[in-house]
Amino acid sequence: MPESNRPILIATRGSALALAQAHAVLNQCRETFPKLRFELKIIKTTGDKLQTASLARSGRSLPKGLFTKELEVALLKGRADMAVHSLKDLPTELPPGLQLGAVTRRADVRDVLIYRSADHFASLPRQSHPTEWTPGQAALRGFTPHTSLLNLPPGTVIATSSTRRQAQIQALRPDLQFTELRGNVPTRLEKLATRNSFDATILALAGLSRLNFQITPEGRLIGDAVPDGLLATILPLDLMLPCVGQGAIGIEIRADDERLQAICARLNHYHTHQAVTAERAFLRAMGGGCQSPVAACAEVVDNHLRLRAVSFLHGVRRAEATGPIHDPVALGETVAAQLKATP
Repeated sequence: MPESNRPILIATRGSALALAQAHAVLNQCRETFPKLRFELKIIKTTGDKLQTASLARSGRSLPKGLFTKELEVALLKGRADMAVHSLKDLPTELPPGLQLGAVTRRADVRDVLIYRSADHFASLPRQSHPTEWTPGQAALRGFTPHTSLLNLPPGTVIATSSTRRQAQIQALRPDLQFTELRGNVPTRLEKLATRNSFDATILALAGLSRLNFQITPEGRLIGDAVPDGLLATILPLDLMLPCVGQGAIGIEIRADDERLQAICARLNHYHTHQAVTAERAFLRAMGGGCQSPVAACAEVVDNHLRLRAVSFLHGVRRAEATGPIHDPVALGETVAAQLKATP
């Protein structure tokens, strides 16, 4: 790889999670290409602004591409050379002139149920509860360690803005309730620890891990930005399939940039790339985006790809298929066709 005096600019969002992912890519770039210069370029996206603005109204999903558009503009105008995305945020149809150059090794794809500890919050004096309490107001409800979706009490309120998560939970537990929740991960955890308007939330395990949060054997969620008294339970895939691309980091580049294509070829993790390609082909064939009520998970099994998916577009439909690892698009389209077929 030739040396260059000009640094290769890696565009990223400015959230804590986006920065953690970008630094992981930056470190991989520097280790793989020690003679090249790489620098981060932080860009605020429309999606970042809407998450905290009044436009992010309850019940209204953020349109696709809001977390990627400004990064892609920077690529197209030559103000950046690589854009790092949570792959679940990257639309399946990219703007002309751009391509998905690489996908790094995937983290754990599972989701995590996060809730308050009954013992911790019951032990706090009323005046020390982190909400303003008035007579008749509900206290902060908590649960025992290792609580799962299956044993939450009826009426439990789960805060999530994901239609995919809501649909799967409703199919499993129609007696639970939902409310909207936006913001970065630390903000969501702080709201859970201080607001009695909901009892639990669900976040991706990959994001928690990249922020250096951990789940102890006793079920406690710990980390520098984690409020005291929060518990967590990892949800198995047979209860909660992830969204397309969850746990994977995508690197977007200009389609005509041969130098960056060569760099990305060294950064790409083949098995992860083939798996997420199958998932993205499935989502594209279903005609949906990241907020569609569909979920899918592909994994390499004995040098083949296995793709499991669920759709709530027309009732609850599930499908599963296995195909050759070298043809992930056909596998994704096959599973989509199964789900769209008339029962």
